[in-house]
Amino acid sequence: MSAEATAAPRVVAGILLAAGAATRMGRTKQLLPVEGVPMVRRAAEVLRAAGCAPLVVVTGHDAEAVEAALDGLDVRCLRVTDPTAPTSASLHAGLRALGAEVASTVVLLADMVHITAPMVAALVRADATGPAPLQVSRYGDVPAPPLLFRRALWPELLAWTGEGCGKAVVRAHFDEAGVHDWPEAALRDIDTPEDYAALSA
Repeated sequence: MSAEATAAPRVVAGILLAAGAATRMGRTKQLLPVEGVPMVRRAAEVLRAAGCAPLVVVTGHDAEAVEAALDGLDVRCLRVTDPTAPTSASLHAGLRALGAEVASTVVLLADMVHITAPMVAALVRADATGPAPLQVSRYGDVPAPPLLFRRALWPELLAWTGEGCGKAVVRAHFDEAGVHDWPEAALRDIDTPEDYAALSA
């Protein structure tokens, strides 16, 4: 049997960021139904369907209800104490929760409701076959999640603080990245009641 046949598959984890207080929405947007499924659960199902395992969901605001919306899914929920903290705090918590067996992780925001499992799976496939240390989704000129980071970049992510999903690290390594272009409309997230009304319509 060849070495390729006996080698263990790469472990690609998922980190779903769902801690935010959603102040502009006025209610817990992670729980709003999208196609009949709570927003946070739909995002978790997208990551799982794309092969991301283990999957860590970082919660904060209304954590008990958000975690209840994930009942029955193979995920690990991890709470941050301050849901108003920068995104980096949630990302750092998710990274620290991953075991040594994980080679790469995909990062996604719970309110990116236009992201599909095939989009995430494209990043995972590229990670398995190429040398790039990260895989970046791009919408027009805007790089954004889902993003895939190999473990070699995690120290830089842990050293970075701020909003966004490691944007400084993405900028620093963009020339080395695998870039996946998606329709600009797929970047629309749900921040306000008007956003949600437009989605529901």
